[in-house]
Amino acid sequence: MEDQAVEPAKLHDFATRYARGWCTQDPERVAAFYAEQGSLSVNNGEPDAGRAASAEVARGFMDAFPDMRVTSDELVREPEGIRFRWTLTGTNTGPGGTGKAVRISGHELWKFDDRGLISESKGHFDSAEYERQLQYGASG
Repeated sequence: MEDQAVEPAKLHDFATRYARGWCTQDPERVAAFYAEQGSLSVNNGEPDAGRAASAEVARGFMDAFPDMRVTSDELVREPEGIRFRWTLTGTNTGPGGTGKAVRISGHELWKFDDRGLISESKGHFDSAEYERQLQYGASG
């Protein structure tokens, strides 16, 4: 499916359900939005390919933030794909956590396959700000 051809209402619904999936503490719910061989990379890292890998990325955040909430903030059509802007809030109380509250915003640049699933997602957030909040909290 051509990314630019996705109907706005369907795209908005997809993004809302995707953000909700991150809030479920069920990494398989996030992975279900990806094509079987879809890829996810974070902050220019090596892409993790396949649903199992996408689930593991989600599990890492879900374990770190048992109360995690992700909101869908904005969708922007760009020549490279669909930019999904999000905000993550939660308290780092998972294993080895700092107990600090985090509020971090970022985005993913999505490309879709012909079934309407994510074939490629390139995510980004400010890792220095994230690390700072893990140490001092969102308001620190």
